Amino acid sequence: MMKKMSISTSKTSLVLFLCQIISALDVPLDSKLLEELSQPPTITQQSPKDYIVDPRENIVIQCEAKGKPPPSFSWTRNGTHFDIDKDAQVTMKPNSGTLVVNIMNGGKAEAYEGVYQCTARNERGAAISNNIVIRPSRSPLWTKEKLEPNHVREGDSLVLHCRPPVGLPPPIIFWMDNAFQRLPQSERVSQGLNGDLYFANVQPEDTREDYICYARFNHTQTIQQKQPISVKVFSTKPVTERPPVLLTPTGSTSTKVELRGNVLLLECIAAGLPTPVIRWIKEGGELPANRTFFENFKKTLKIIDVSEADSGNYKCIARNTLGSVHHVISVTVKAAPYWITAPRNLVLSPGEDGTLICRANGNPKPSISWLANGVPIAIAPEDPSRKVDGDTIIFSHVQERSSAVYQCNASNEYGYLLANAFVNVLAEPPRILTPANKLYQVIADSPALLDCAYFGSPKPEIEWFKGVKGSILRGNEYVFHDNGTLEIPVAQKDSAGTYTCVARNELGKIQNEVQLEIKDPTMIIKQPEYKVIQRYGQVSFECIIKHDSTLLPTVVWLKDNDELPDDERFLVGKDNLTIMNVTDKDDGTYTCIVNTTLDSVSASAVLTVVAAPPTPAIIYARPNPPFDLELTGQLERSIELSWIPGDENNSPITSFVIEYEDALHEPGVWHYQTEVPGTQTTAQLKLSPYVNYSFRVIAVNKIGRSQPSEPSEQYLTKSASPDENPANVQGIGSEPDNLVITWEPLKGFQSNGPGLQYKVSWRQKDVDDEWTSVIVANVSKYIVSGTPTFVPYEVKVQALNDLGYAPEPSEVIGHSGEDLPMVAPGNVQVHVINSTLAKVHWDPVPLKTVRGHLQGYKVYYWKVQSLSRRSRRHVEKKILTFKGNKTFGMLPGLEPYSSYKLNVRVVNGKGEGPASPDKVFKTPEGVPSSPSFLKITNPTLDSLTLEWGSPTHPNGVLTSYTLKFQPINNTHELGPLVEIRIPANESSLILKNLNYSTRYKFYFNAQTSVGSGSQITEEAVTIMDEAGILHPAVGAGKAMASRQVDIATQGWFIGLMCAVALLILILLIVCFIRRNKGGKYPVKEKEDAHADPEIQPMKEDDGTFGEYSDAEDHKPLKKGSRTPSDRTVKKEDSDDSLVDYGEGVNGQFNEDGSFIGQYSGKKEKEPAEGNESSEAPSPVNAMNSFV
Repeated sequence: MMKKMSISTSKTSLVLFLCQIISALDVPLDSKLLEELSQPPTITQQSPKDYIVDPRENIVIQCEAKGKPPPSFSWTRNGTHFDIDKDAQVTMKPNSGTLVVNIMNGGKAEAYEGVYQCTARNERGAAISNNIVIRPSRSPLWTKEKLEPNHVREGDSLVLHCRPPVGLPPPIIFWMDNAFQRLPQSERVSQGLNGDLYFANVQPEDTREDYICYARFNHTQTIQQKQPISVKVFSTKPVTERPPVLLTPTGSTSTKVELRGNVLLLECIAAGLPTPVIRWIKEGGELPANRTFFENFKKTLKIIDVSEADSGNYKCIARNTLGSVHHVISVTVKAAPYWITAPRNLVLSPGEDGTLICRANGNPKPSISWLANGVPIAIAPEDPSRKVDGDTIIFSHVQERSSAVYQCNASNEYGYLLANAFVNVLAEPPRILTPANKLYQVIADSPALLDCAYFGSPKPEIEWFKGVKGSILRGNEYVFHDNGTLEIPVAQKDSAGTYTCVARNELGKIQNEVQLEIKDPTMIIKQPEYKVIQRYGQVSFECIIKHDSTLLPTVVWLKDNDELPDDERFLVGKDNLTIMNVTDKDDGTYTCIVNTTLDSVSASAVLTVVAAPPTPAIIYARPNPPFDLELTGQLERSIELSWIPGDENNSPITSFVIEYEDALHEPGVWHYQTEVPGTQTTAQLKLSPYVNYSFRVIAVNKIGRSQPSEPSEQYLTKSASPDENPANVQGIGSEPDNLVITWEPLKGFQSNGPGLQYKVSWRQKDVDDEWTSVIVANVSKYIVSGTPTFVPYEVKVQALNDLGYAPEPSEVIGHSGEDLPMVAPGNVQVHVINSTLAKVHWDPVPLKTVRGHLQGYKVYYWKVQSLSRRSRRHVEKKILTFKGNKTFGMLPGLEPYSSYKLNVRVVNGKGEGPASPDKVFKTPEGVPSSPSFLKITNPTLDSLTLEWGSPTHPNGVLTSYTLKFQPINNTHELGPLVEIRIPANESSLILKNLNYSTRYKFYFNAQTSVGSGSQITEEAVTIMDEAGILHPAVGAGKAMASRQVDIATQGWFIGLMCAVALLILILLIVCFIRRNKGGKYPVKEKEDAHADPEIQPMKEDDGTFGEYSDAEDHKPLKKGSRTPSDRTVKKEDSDDSLVDYGEGVNGQFNEDGSFIGQYSGKKEKEPAEGNESSEAPSPVNAMNSFV
C-alpha cells in the first residue's frame, strides 16, 4: 500500500476520521461481494430460550442461518441427537432449520417438552443456537371449594383471597361482578400483586354476593372464574377508628431479590380507619429519578430497568390520623450475565494474526467457556494457530484450514449468554467495488474525495493515476486514505479529468476509472440592504446571484431564521422580496439563501419599521367595483381578462375575485373562477369547451368585498369531446341474478358539447375476455340481468358526446347480487365454562357457499328446561351476533342446571343461511336463589312454627336448608346464633324450647351441592301468656332488629299498676296507725306462709320473664321490732323492717295485720328506651318522708 503523504495541520482531523488502523480484514457490506465469498454459518433467527407454546397449535421451533455454501441443519433434544426422519409428526422446512411439530393432526404437545438446540454446518464450520426450552402452556381449572359468606363489622379490614390455579405462564388476575363489570378500586379497596382483594376498612356499600376473581391465561386465550364470594357488612354504632396495620407484607422487615434490567415491584397494603396513606423512601438515598413510578394508589413502588445501584433498604410508611406503621424491604439486585465485549466475526488473510475476545459481567461473576464448531474447545480438533487465554482466543499465522465458528458461553446461576463468532480465512484477488466511470462534481477551491472501495485477501495496495498515461500521484497536494479514497484538499479547474485507481496483491491486480468535474461557485452579486420603512409602506430586498451554468439554483427567503409568514403581503420575485402594507410585526432580519446541489450561499439585511407621521382621520370603506372589463387573446381553452380597479377607499385592495356565468347551461348563476392578488389587473383564465362565458370581477380589501363589476362580453367556446368520465362508479347487485351499475352524471359544463351519453361496459372478472357495452343517455343507473349469484365484475362508464369519447375510464370491481348462504356452519361444539357461561365453537363455512359478503355468524340459543324442574315454559330464543370470520363466541347469562339448545347460522348482506343442527348442552349446578317465602305462625309461650317455599330458581338439586336464629333485646343487641340443618324435602318446622315474650331474628337459605344461596330473613315474637298473644312482627331482610312493643303502654299493665299504687297507699296508712299504737309488726311468718312461688319478676331490660336474681330478696325480716317510747320512727329501724321486701311491693293486709305480697320489680330502676315507666313508690321511701 502506498505510504500516506504528509498533510497540513488543518486537515489532520479529517484524515484521522477517515483512516482506520485494523488488524483484520473489513468485509464491505456489498451484496454482490458477500454472495461470492465463502463464509462460515451464522445463526440469523432462532426461537427464544424459554419458549412456551400453545398446546392446541403446531409447534414451530425456529432456526435460520446463512453461509456460503448454504449450511445444513441438525438438532439435539435433551442433549442427544434428534432424528427427525423417525418422527412422522416432525418436519423441517426446506432450505431452513426450522422444525414444525404437527400437533393439530394427532400429536401431543406434552410429548415434545424438552431442551432443543440447532446446529448449522458447512465446510467452514458449525454454528449453534441457544438451548431452547419447549414447554406447553397450561390453564388449569380452579379447584372446587365451599366459600362461606364473610360477615364483617363496619370499619374492620378484610382480605378476599383469589388463589388462582398455577398456570404456565402465570395468569393475569382481575376482579369482576356477575355482570362482568370490573369492581371499582380505590385507596381503600385494591388488588394486591398476588391477586387478593384488600379492604383497608369495609363500608356498608361493600356488601354484595358477587366478588368474583378471574384468571386470564393469555397463551390459551381462556379465562377461569372462581366461585363468587359473599361479603356482608354489619354496622355497630359508633364505628371505632383504628391506627394502621400492614396486611402485606407481614412483620417489620422482608427481603427481595431482583435481576438487573427487570422491573422491581414492592408492595405495601395497610388496614386502618381512616384509610391509611402510603409513602415510600429509600434509606440512605433517593429513589431513582425518571425510573420510579407509583401504582395501585401508591401501594406499589415500581422501579424499571433496575441495576446493582438500586440495591438497598426501601421503607414503606402507612399513616392515618391515629398513627403510623412501617415495613423495611431489603432489596438485592443480582444480574444474569450481560456482555461487556461480545466476540465479533474475524476475517483474516493467510499468515495474519487476530483475536476473539469474550467478556461478560454479572452477579455473581459469570464463568467463560469456549466451544469450536459446537464442541468444547478442550476436545475439539487441534489447531496450531489457536491459543486460548481465558476470555480471549489468540490466532497466529492462520491458514485457510483455520476457518471455524467459535462459541463463547458466559453463565452463572441466573442464566447464560451464548455467542457465535467465526474466523474466516480468505485468499482472494483484489476487487474494486466503486462503480466504473463514476462522476464526481466539486465546487472550485473545495476538497474533492474520489472513492476506490476495494476488497482482497491479503489486503491489496492502492495506487492512483491521473489521465490515461499519467504517472503515479504523489506530493503534498494529495491525501491517500486507508480505505482507498483519494483526497484533493483544494480542487482547482485544472484538477478536472480522469483518475485511475489500481488495487494489487499477490493474487492479482485490478483498476477502475472515475471522472472529476470542477464547477464555478455560486455568488450573490447584489445583496439585500438595510431598510427603514414607515408603517403601512412598501419595501423590497434584492438578491441577484451568479452561478455555474450547469447547476440549477433555488432561492429561499427567511425572516429571523424561520419561514416567511403565510401572508399575501409577502411577494417573492425572481431576484427580490417585496413586502406590502408593512406593519410593526414585519420588523426583523431577512435572509436570502441560494442552494445548488453542490453549494449554498446566503446574505441578510435588517428591516426597521417606524411610525408614520400623524395624518387626518381616515375613513375606510369597501373598494368600488372594477370597471372596463375587456377580453383579449381568445383561444379554445383560455382567454385573457383585464380590468381597471375602482377606488380602494383608503384600504389597499388585497385581491380580485373573478366569477363566470354559463348562459348556455345555467343562465343567471355565477360561479367562482379564480382569485388573483390585488396588484394584478389581468388574469389568464382557463376555459372549458361548449360554454357561453361572461365574466365579472369583485375587489376585496380588509373592510370587505365590492359590488360586482358589470359583466364582460360573452364568449362561446367550441365544442369538444368530454375531458372526464363520471365519478363514483359502482356495481352492486340488488337481486341474486342482476348487477346494478350506478354513477354520478356529468354536470352541464362538463359535457364539452351536445349529445352527452354514457357507454356502460361490464365483464365477469377472470372469466370473460370481451366487454359487453350499452350506450345510455339521461340516466345514472343501468341494470344487467341474468348474472350468476355474487360473482365479481369489472365495470367502467365512459362519457361521450357528438364530438367523440372521453379518455378511457378506469375499471372498478363490483359484485352481482347476493343470495342467502347455502350451508350451515359445521362441527358446532359447546364448552361449558361455568354454570352461567359457555363457549361455542364452529367451523367456518366455505366462502363460495356464502354467496355474498360475509358479515358474520349468528348464534341462536334458548333454554329447553330446568333440570331441577321438569316443567317446560315458553321458549325465548336469544341471539348473539359475531362479526367477521370469527369461529367462536361466549354465551353469557345462562341459568345454572338447565338444558339449552343452540344453532349457528352464517350471515351475508342478503340475510341468514340455514341453521346448523340443534346442539344440546347442559349447565352445571349453581347456588340457589333465596327461598320464595318464609312465614312464622302459631306463636306460643316457647315455640314458633316456620313455613317456607322452595327457591324460585333452585339452580340444581336442593340438598338441604339452613336455619339460623338469635334473640334480640330492646337495645337491638343480638344474642347467640343457633344453626339448624333441615332436609330439602321439608317445608315447615316447629321451633320449641324458646324464651317467652322474646323477639327472634331468623336467617333462612337453601343449599345445592355447589354451595349456599341467598338468605331470607324474618322476625317474630313468642307470646307473653296464653291470654295475650302478640302477633309476630315480620320484616324480611332487615339489617337491624326492630324495636319491641313497650308493655308500659298496654292497657292491662296500666290497670295493674293503678291497683298496686292503691294497695301501697293502704299499706302506708295501716303502718302509720300501727306504729302510733306501738304494736308489733310481724310479717315474716305470714310472708313465708303465703308467698306464691309461681309468680316471677319481669325483667325491664328486654320485656321477657326470667329468674329473679337479686340477693337481697331473700334477707330474713327482723322480728320483735317496736316503736320507741318517744313515738318517733328511726330510719334505720324502718329500713330494716321493710326494705327486705324490695321496691315496688304489691299486696294487701289481712285483719290480723299480716302482709301478703309478691315481687314485681328489681332493685334498680332502668328507664325503657324512649319511654320512662311509671312505678308506684316503695314503702321505704314513703315512710322516710314521714320521719
